[in-house]
Amino acid sequence: MRVSKPRGVIESVAPGSVGEELGLRPGDVLLAINGQPVRDVIDVQFYGAEEFLELAVERDGEEWLFEGEREYGEELGLSFVRPTFDVDIRRCANNCDFCFVKQNAPGMRKSLYIKDDDYRYSFLFGHFVTLTNLTDEDWDRLEEQRLSPLYVSVHATDPELRRRFLSRKAAPDVLDQLRRLAGLNIEVHTQVVLVPGLNDGEHLERTVRDLEGLRGRPVASVGVVPVGLTRYHPGRCRTYTAAESRALLGQVQPWREANRKRWGSALVYPSDEWYLVAGLEVPPARAYDGFPQVENGVGMVRRLLDEWQALKGNLPGRQLRPATLACGTLIAPVLRDIVDELNELAGANWRLVPVVNEFFGPVTTVSGLLTGQDVAAALRRGPEPLGEVALLPRAMFTGRYGGGAAPPGTTLDEMHISDIEAELGVPVRMAGTMAEALAASVWPHGEMVAGEPHLPASTER
Repeated sequence: MRVSKPRGVIESVAPGSVGEELGLRPGDVLLAINGQPVRDVIDVQFYGAEEFLELAVERDGEEWLFEGEREYGEELGLSFVRPTFDVDIRRCANNCDFCFVKQNAPGMRKSLYIKDDDYRYSFLFGHFVTLTNLTDEDWDRLEEQRLSPLYVSVHATDPELRRRFLSRKAAPDVLDQLRRLAGLNIEVHTQVVLVPGLNDGEHLERTVRDLEGLRGRPVASVGVVPVGLTRYHPGRCRTYTAAESRALLGQVQPWREANRKRWGSALVYPSDEWYLVAGLEVPPARAYDGFPQVENGVGMVRRLLDEWQALKGNLPGRQLRPATLACGTLIAPVLRDIVDELNELAGANWRLVPVVNEFFGPVTTVSGLLTGQDVAAALRRGPEPLGEVALLPRAMFTGRYGGGAAPPGTTLDEMHISDIEAELGVPVRMAGTMAEALAASVWPHGEMVAGEPHLPASTER
């Protein structure tokens, strides 16, 4: 049989799936579905949605054909080593001063210096892209496969300002591109990263007005996010002060209220950081209209607070192990209130350790950018014992596809969770929610159900 160039290497085949029924195995290389070459998992989803399937697969250097049928709603059940197979991620050709990749410390793993601007990762994982590198072939694919929703970094709708912002003289007019996506019935979530004195003030007002004009076709939401910096930034940007954050929220709120009266949703959503820096309470859940940009830091704090309200009624009568919870300095005041209330309600002995980011500098305040060495050092030098378990932010560790060459559970400075555990001398657990943190604290009585933390019924003291 003909030998073909490898494409998508199958990592696993779900038990009972169509892929298993067809006879596919881990290590097989998927070449085509119904005669259509597959370039990535998007093609697998698109071409694999047919009722009758013919899969061309390379196995042991030979090409095989597997034929079968799938019922409506059945998945192929294939996982791949890389979502884009052997085609590398699309690189960013812009040169923004505030780009976080440019602010990385020297000597980190190579994958952390990759500036991605890949619309496929936008569709698959919610990465924000600028659309400045789309080719005619990309537009043809968007039209054929209707890849929706996409996540687009707008920053400014004034074409010349946006070109200066991106340091890209040839950047196309983003409004024209958004209108083109509207014609393809592709929904778009947008973000505006604000830099003091550059694209805020009247420039932000113009940007929001322009995006409101495209509300629903295709713009589904507008996230407004402050610039994030590290000690390695070029020096041409700064962060917003508390007073400036309050002013920004005051500027945006009338737009949100007017939009809600007109359309029933706010459309424009300031990220949590504005409220935390300003020292203000975050809005109630209804203000987020279903949390369309929660992964962009818009509404995470409200979800945390509401989750805590739902959980805390179950605390009396539970035995919680003494624990230490580490976090970034930005979220610390919110978690401080939660930990204090938890200790009072459950008679527990939890303590909170806000960790100053020495690796990237104190200007970097979010938990997701903490490093293993900073967390371990902060917990070691505390005057009080750590208790029976240390709870660290899940966001500071790599996931399945997020870390390049680093295995899951690795921090930005290459420490694995097991390394931190060895340094601290107590069990270390990742927690992305309060439910996860509580489940780890009641271990071995806590358990995981369907991949989610589950708190057992109240136990006697």
